[in-house]
Amino acid sequence: MKVSIQWPNGKETLANKGDEWLKIAMKEGINIPTGCLSGSCGSCEIEVNGEVIRACISVVEEQEGALKVDFFTDSCW
Repeated sequence: MKVSIQWPNGKETLANKGDEWLKIAMKEGINIPTGCLSGSCGSCEIEVNGEVIRACISVVEEQEGALKVDFFTDSCW
C-alpha cells in the first residue's frame, strides 16, 4: 500500500510502508539536516502529523490519509 507524504514545500510523494524518511526526502530534493545518523543528536527531527520523529532512524508507517511533514522547530534554539 502506498502512503501519501505532503512536504512543507508543497511537493507530494507516494512511499511504501517501511521506506526510510531520509532516503525519501533526498529523492525528492528535500534537505533534512543530519548529524550523528544514529538518532542521538536530534538534528534530523521532523514533525509527521504533529508527532516529532528522528528521520535518520525512522521509517514510513502505514496510515489512512496523507502524512503531513513539517520541519520541527525548537523555540529554545
